Amino acid sequence: MENSKDSPRVVLSPIRSADSDQILGFEDGVMKPSGSSFPTMGPNGNDVVSPIDPSYKQTTQSVSISIPPSPWDAKRALFKDNNEVVGNDSPARTVKLGVSGCEINETGPEKSPEHLVLPVKNPRMDGMKDNRFNSFKTWSGRLERQLSVLRGKSFSRNDPEINPPQNIQGESLPADRYFDALEGPELETLRPSEEIMLPEDKKWPFLLRFPISSFGICLGVSSQAILWKNASTAWTHFIHISLRVNYILWCISILLFAIVASTYLLKIIFYYEAVRREYYHPIRVNFFFAPWIALLFLAIGVPEDVTTSLPHWLWYVLMTPVFILELKIYGQWMSGGQRRLSKVANPSNHLSVVGNFVGALLGASMGLKEGPIFFFAVGMAHYTVLFVTLYQRLPTNETLPKELHPVFFLFVAAPSVASMAWAKINGSFDYGSRIAYFIAMFLYFSLAVRVNFFRGFKFSLAWWAYTFPMTGAAIATLRYSSEVPNIVTKALSLTLTIVATVTVTGLLVTTIVHAFVLRDLFPNDIGIAISGQKPKTQRKWYHRNTCGSAKDIEHHVKSSKKMVEVPVILRD
Repeated sequence: MENSKDSPRVVLSPIRSADSDQILGFEDGVMKPSGSSFPTMGPNGNDVVSPIDPSYKQTTQSVSISIPPSPWDAKRALFKDNNEVVGNDSPARTVKLGVSGCEINETGPEKSPEHLVLPVKNPRMDGMKDNRFNSFKTWSGRLERQLSVLRGKSFSRNDPEINPPQNIQGESLPADRYFDALEGPELETLRPSEEIMLPEDKKWPFLLRFPISSFGICLGVSSQAILWKNASTAWTHFIHISLRVNYILWCISILLFAIVASTYLLKIIFYYEAVRREYYHPIRVNFFFAPWIALLFLAIGVPEDVTTSLPHWLWYVLMTPVFILELKIYGQWMSGGQRRLSKVANPSNHLSVVGNFVGALLGASMGLKEGPIFFFAVGMAHYTVLFVTLYQRLPTNETLPKELHPVFFLFVAAPSVASMAWAKINGSFDYGSRIAYFIAMFLYFSLAVRVNFFRGFKFSLAWWAYTFPMTGAAIATLRYSSEVPNIVTKALSLTLTIVATVTVTGLLVTTIVHAFVLRDLFPNDIGIAISGQKPKTQRKWYHRNTCGSAKDIEHHVKSSKKMVEVPVILRD
């Protein structure tokens, strides 16, 4: 069709029945009276007049269509409120719904109105308004709902974004649910048959990705302050170490602990459900000892320039939460069920034992007697049970992946600190302290000679499990070299001190790079996002003539892990 202003206009008027929407015919711009005939095309190409029943009433509608000059000009269509379609890059095509007839007309180009331009969305702002994380928020979106209702906005009662599922609030997940939904020694990997409650296609808010295991960084740095405090007094004969080193490391430890603790406190305030799920996690619960152990380290490593003596009440304040956590953990180890020690035994359980020895060391340093002996006895009893259980369980159960090899060094932490704690309680590095120290040294060297433990896996927060045990072994060696002074013990103490310091420094720099430069230190925490309900078993239907023979179906059912119903449909 040519694009000219004099192009013919064709008007087609549909004839409709009054009792139905059936179209009886079209007329060329002229409405015929009721009871008349209209021409139709016969088989010979001639016009045949067909009568119309007078009982039918004729109604007309008009449609105006504007066609572009060529098919290539119609690129895009914009809609307006008056049932009109406008092309914005070419002469306009309009469709007008009227009541007089159907007409096809060509018009000239029109400009699209400004109000048709859609606003540009900001992905960052849209991410902040994502309601899919409301189920883990402390208020679960209820406050936002109330404020929106006051502004006149209405919501559906069944809206899952505003009213999250109730089965995830106020109810703790049982331990067997974690074992059913997760796999791996640390219960961090989601099973293929499971689904998480949070979106997998995007990065979660930072607080949701910030785990309790981040306090392991504080353990590594604060233990360095204790190391160099002891080194400044143990190496006075051949190396001079300034007390300023201890003061600087202690200040860095205070700053680091304040950052990590305040961040996790914000997580408790805004995402309490995530913290509660970490607490009920069979493996992750051991890391709730880490903040209090870090505070005990800061109290032990306090520089002499700050204070020379600490008040006794401080020890009771720090050991009270440790004692409460031990009542929960140790009680579950004995009572059985899904949280019994033989079920949840993992090198991370050493954190629940080390706190006893660190508390005993601090209490004995303050001059206390009964309290430190009590915690030392409790720690020694449960360490013996845990040590034997881990030796029996690890070879017969699922082995730790390479990413978790550093947690093996937690075997060294407990006997190292226990040797120093008993030496402080007894007043000398006697045979009891030496037995614990030799056990720690043997475990240290048995792990250090395994080169594969230090390569072939990606950096993560689990690497900080190297630092605290290495530093504890170095401190115990300094104490032993003071009791048995010779060239071997001095060289050994110097070597272990350098190795521990280099390890902590390298990990601290690497952590900063991954946290602020690469921004991959905190991935989505799958372990806290599992559903409270088991996935439903899906039925799989097979048709014999489309899915193979009956033998193939039987073989598939036997090879699958889950039982499925397979009805075979025979077709003729």
